[in-house]
Amino acid sequence: MTSTPGSAGPTAGTTHPPSEKDPKARRFSRAERWVHRATAVLMLLCVATAACLYLPELAELVGRRYLVVTLHEWSGLLLPVPFLLGLASRAFRADLGRLNRFGRHDRQWLAAVRRRLHGPAHRPAGKFNAGQKIFAAWIAGAVLVMLGTGLLMWFTHLTPLVWRTSATFVHDWLALTVGIVIAGHIGMAVADPEARRGMRTGSVERPWARREHPLWDPDRD
Repeated sequence: MTSTPGSAGPTAGTTHPPSEKDPKARRFSRAERWVHRATAVLMLLCVATAACLYLPELAELVGRRYLVVTLHEWSGLLLPVPFLLGLASRAFRADLGRLNRFGRHDRQWLAAVRRRLHGPAHRPAGKFNAGQKIFAAWIAGAVLVMLGTGLLMWFTHLTPLVWRTSATFVHDWLALTVGIVIAGHIGMAVADPEARRGMRTGSVERPWARREHPLWDPDRD
């Protein structure tokens, strides 16, 4: 096949791999980012108001206990709402499926963490690594338990005293655990600017994606 002069111009249709055309990899949709932001705001509001209710120093500093209690109750009650609204997004549902699957490479990732091994060869991960999957599952379960025990504490006239006492014990200690886990989650996010950029803008640099999530192919998602 021959070509004529000028046929190799800008419109000649030369193809390039996606990584050459776009140095960014699409990681999260707009709906997913809004679900994350709304959930984060409600969760932080729950933790902050809980601290004001249980720490005397903060309680005296903030005052207005009734308002703090109301904010705590309603932020906790609304916590599942962003998740439920996010189910309307196909991308959100697809990522839920990825978070819900735990494979051999995830066990290898956890073993590498225990042995303090680094690098893509030691820590294979798809779009989400094993640590992110465990965190997502744990925080989802914790929210459900916190919601259930909170409702038992809220509607005191509907349950026996022993139920309310048990619910209070579980709610208080789980709240402390949630606060510690969230602090660790924030600390890890602070240490990884590219991961934060992915959640903020929806895109990440391809070299970061290949290094941190070598089994993830962003061009097929």
